[in-house]
Amino acid sequence: GKSTLLSILAGTLRADAGTVRTGGRVSWPMGFSGGFANDLNGIQNARFVARIHGADTDAVVDFVTEFSELGADMRLPVRVYSAGMRARLAFGLSMALDFDWYLVDEIIAVGDQRFRARAEAHFRDRLTGAGLVMVSHAPAILRQYCSGAILLSPAGARVFSDLEEALTVQAGAAMA
Repeated sequence: GKSTLLSILAGTLRADAGTVRTGGRVSWPMGFSGGFANDLNGIQNARFVARIHGADTDAVVDFVTEFSELGADMRLPVRVYSAGMRARLAFGLSMALDFDWYLVDEIIAVGDQRFRARAEAHFRDRLTGAGLVMVSHAPAILRQYCSGAILLSPAGARVFSDLEEALTVQAGAAMA
């Protein structure tokens, strides 16, 4: 359900019922690399995404190349990228564009410890002017980024303005 919710918010999946209204520019789920054209190289994929979002293609390519640390590998077809390289390209693209809302499914950053620290710092900087919708079962991650929560259950959604209260209710529901 949680990944489905993010896909609906991102506009890549239609809700079975009801209406979804979003305000502002909404990211795709952070780090999602399933949308890459495998026969295109990293630069071509970055340009394609930049054009879709109306961004300066050269600026996006420059940012992604530097941020992802892929260097000359940006000229290789994405189909030869390792999972880590794809994740760096995807995260770099997510950070290259300004969104009003960032969607996160469990994990924020990938790569080695140095890259993760750099990516997390950049992401936190982005969040100073944007909102976050994060789905996770990991209380420690939620505590790092969230102040409130929405718990999803078969009975519906329950909104909590206090994250700790939501975690307590969730823990109780899991024990029942």
